[in-house]
Amino acid sequence: MKKNKRLLLLMIMLLIAFVVGCSHKEGENVKKGFAAIEQADYNNALQCFEQAIVSGEDLETAYRGMGMTYMGMADYENAIASFEYALDNAGIFAGDLERDINFYMATAYYKNGQFEEAVTLLDAIVESDKKSADAYYLRGIVKISMDDYEGCIYNFEKAMEYAKDSRSMKLDIYTVLADNGYEEKGRSYLMQLLDEEKNLSEYEQGVIYFYLQDYETARNLLETAKQAAKKDEKGEIVFMLGRTYEELDEHLYAGVMYSEYLSDNPNDAAVYNQLGLCKLQAKEPEAAIEAFETALALNDPAMTQTLKYNQIVAYEYVGDFAKANALMTEYLKAYPDDAEAQREAQFLRTR
Repeated sequence: MKKNKRLLLLMIMLLIAFVVGCSHKEGENVKKGFAAIEQADYNNALQCFEQAIVSGEDLETAYRGMGMTYMGMADYENAIASFEYALDNAGIFAGDLERDINFYMATAYYKNGQFEEAVTLLDAIVESDKKSADAYYLRGIVKISMDDYEGCIYNFEKAMEYAKDSRSMKLDIYTVLADNGYEEKGRSYLMQLLDEEKNLSEYEQGVIYFYLQDYETARNLLETAKQAAKKDEKGEIVFMLGRTYEELDEHLYAGVMYSEYLSDNPNDAAVYNQLGLCKLQAKEPEAAIEAFETALALNDPAMTQTLKYNQIVAYEYVGDFAKANALMTEYLKAYPDDAEAQREAQFLRTR
C-alpha cells in the first residue's frame, strides 16, 4: 500500500490559491482558467488559458496561469516553459508579479529534480526580498534534497524568523526534517513551540503532540478542539483526528473521521486514499475499492499513481486476482520503473 506526502501538495495548492487571488488585467478566459484551477479541473483550465493567448488577453498572466495548470497536472517541464513565456511577456520593470512567477518556476524546478536551477532562482528572490519567508522555506527544502543540511537549517531558521505565522512554519519544517531523517532536530522546534508560544489552541497543541508521537494526548486535545469548533473550522481538525486514530490502531474511528471530513471536502483525493487504507486495515476491502475509485474519478494527477497501486492491492484483498492482474498490467505501462509494483506483478502471475 502506498501513502502520499501532503506537505508539498499543500504548499502548491496555497500557491494556486494565491495566484487565483491576484488580478493583473485578467480577461474573461484567464478568469475562467483560474476558476477551473480552483476546482482542480486542469484540462478545462488549460483550454481557457490557450484561448486567452489566442484572443490576445494579457500574455504574462495567461502564461502564468498555464504554468500553474501544468504544475497541478504534475507536468513540470511544460510548467517551467510556461513560466519562462510569462516572464518573456513581462514589462520592462520587474515587480511582485515577476517575483511570484520566479517563485512558482523555482517550485517547478524543484519538483522536476533540477535543484541547482531552483536554488539560482530562489537566490535571486531572496536578494530582492530579504524577508521572503516562503523563499527561505523552499530553499531549505531544496538544500536538504541536495544533502546540504547546514544550508537547509540556515534557510529554515530564516523562514521562521520572517514568517507571519511562525507556528505553522515550525510544524511544516518539522515535517520536512522528519521525512528526511532529521526528526530529532525537527522535534526541537516542536518543543520550542510548547515552551515558548503562549495561547496555543487545543488544535495547535494536538498537532504538536501528534508529531511528538504522544497520540493519546493528541487525541484528547483534538477531540476538545472538534467539539468547540464551528462547522467551517472542523475540516482540518477532523482530518488530524483521523490520522491520530490511525496511529492508535483504531482504524474504524479513523475511517469515521475521514468520512466526516469528506462530507464537507468531497474533492480531496488524498483523504479518500487514507480512507481506503483504513478500510483495508479494518478488513473492509470492498469499501476500500470504493474509496480508491472515487478518488481516481477526481483526476488528481498528484495522487493517480498512489491510488492506482492501492486499487490493485484492494482487489487482491477481495480475491479478484484477474482484475488485479489486468490493472497491474496497465499500471506498469504507465509506471514501468516502480520496483515494488514489479515484485507485486510477479506474485499476481502465480495466482
